[in-house]
Amino acid sequence: QVQLVESGGRLVQAGGSLRLSCLASGRAVDRHGMGWFRQAPGKEREFVAAISWIGNTYYSDSVKGRFTISGDAAKDAVYLQMNSLKPEDTAVYYCAARWESGTTEPDDYDFWGQGTQVTVSS
Repeated sequence: QVQLVESGGRLVQAGGSLRLSCLASGRAVDRHGMGWFRQAPGKEREFVAAISWIGNTYYSDSVKGRFTISGDAAKDAVYLQMNSLKPEDTAVYYCAARWESGTTEPDDYDFWGQGTQVTVSS
């Protein structure tokens, strides 16, 4: 079992920046790939970024060049640095974990956090 707790979401103006954190605890956390997903009202959950347990990173086209995913093995943490935020980035952001690799499909992930709200005002 892996437990995930997200934090860092808040209201921010368009063009601003935020850093989301995901703290992981549980069995073999360092062998898990981590992903960030988001879900806006009335929309399906969508992939944002992922990082494998060896550090390979993946991004959706909508955030590539603006968001950066990183991990800190010593802290069992994963971060999502979000720059140049747009109103369309408004959503609940979820952290997820799966064994070793990071993928773009939510169904591939076994463990989920409770989510953190990001609101970008225009």
